Amino acid sequence: MDPTVVLVLCLSLLLLFSFWKQSHGRGNLPPGPTPLPILGNILQIDFKDISKSLTKLSEVYGPVFTVYLGMKPTVVLHGYEAVKEALIDLGEEFSGRTILPVIHKVNKGLGVIFSNGKTWKHTRRFSLVTLRNFGMGKRSIEERVQEEARCLVEELRKTNASPCDPTFILGAAPCNVICSVIFQNRFDYKDQQFLNLMGKFNEIFKNVNSKSVQEKHNPQSEFTIENLLITVLDMFVAGTETTSTTLKYGLLLLLKHPEVAAKVQEEIERVIGRDRSPCMQDRSQMPYTDAVVHEIQRFIDLAPNAAPHTTTCDVKFRNYIIPKGTTIFPSLSSVLNDNKEFPNPKEFDPGHFLDKSGNFRKSDYFVPFSTGKRACVGEALARMELFLFLTTILQNFKLKSQVDPEHIDTTPLVSGISRVPRFYKLSFLPV
Repeated sequence: MDPTVVLVLCLSLLLLFSFWKQSHGRGNLPPGPTPLPILGNILQIDFKDISKSLTKLSEVYGPVFTVYLGMKPTVVLHGYEAVKEALIDLGEEFSGRTILPVIHKVNKGLGVIFSNGKTWKHTRRFSLVTLRNFGMGKRSIEERVQEEARCLVEELRKTNASPCDPTFILGAAPCNVICSVIFQNRFDYKDQQFLNLMGKFNEIFKNVNSKSVQEKHNPQSEFTIENLLITVLDMFVAGTETTSTTLKYGLLLLLKHPEVAAKVQEEIERVIGRDRSPCMQDRSQMPYTDAVVHEIQRFIDLAPNAAPHTTTCDVKFRNYIIPKGTTIFPSLSSVLNDNKEFPNPKEFDPGHFLDKSGNFRKSDYFVPFSTGKRACVGEALARMELFLFLTTILQNFKLKSQVDPEHIDTTPLVSGISRVPRFYKLSFLPV
């Protein structure tokens, strides 16, 4: 038989087998667009903005649907009810973590973000206990954040009210808080060790290759040097980038909406004044500022989809059967942009978190840190940093844009998994 004919037949059989396997494997999975052999639904998804593509598909297939990224099914949860039902009501069943091969090569399934099973449970518990021992949720950690906020202000003063790109300074501040917690010491922003630390996270990851011998006598232990090191790196990466990006985006939004910045500064002047540093106790007396911080996080929608989950067992979910190990995409964006909970969700409006009397209004739909068992371990620290850093900056400076507020573009640059603000410069004018 002609080799070309044989090749065509083999490829045809492979495609037919792939299509049969996908169709057969769908079982009682939620409905979704028909996948192509091998490719699945990847041609129907814009990987520059996955969240937008999934929202369009939800309009056709409902709040729970299946897409194939290649040959593997992924179940998408769209909207508050579906996300809550899975991540909270069935938290244990949906608590697994999908680990891409490239990530597994780096962290080997260790740490607290991309680990599973016993490793994840023990490491998460250890991390929470250790953070509490270091002062998380206590006065001691607040004092560290306040100290860093004062150092941040002094660093901003050195700009002499000249236009500057705030990226480095806003990244250094939360990174230094993590240093203060882990190393019990902060660094000067120009310290070479500190600069190396900020610039070489990826290099450190690559060098974590050797097997640990601390626990050589106990191969079942989760507390190896390698696991602890990757856990620390998880804290640095997750605790620095997300907070600094939120701060940077927040300042851009305040430049775009100077009337909002002015109201925050009026509240700061009334409640705190200028003779002392802001503290967390002030937050309860500052409903507008609290609402602004929440609205910044809601509006920027930093991580539209939570890090992918997996099912830890076969799960019956809304009359569907989701097999063990199925990848789950919870759409946090669909919750943060719910138009019933947040009227005109595409508008930046602190009123989304205020009642008719001007009191702060809590919302179960506020899920920038995800929700359930896989919610961010550092949520309490991040909330503290955002409130104290922003209020301390606005206590000491008036923000000045280089362009008219009407011309400021607050639409994000989307990388597929996260949203970041566009490049801008601003001046910090001492008050």
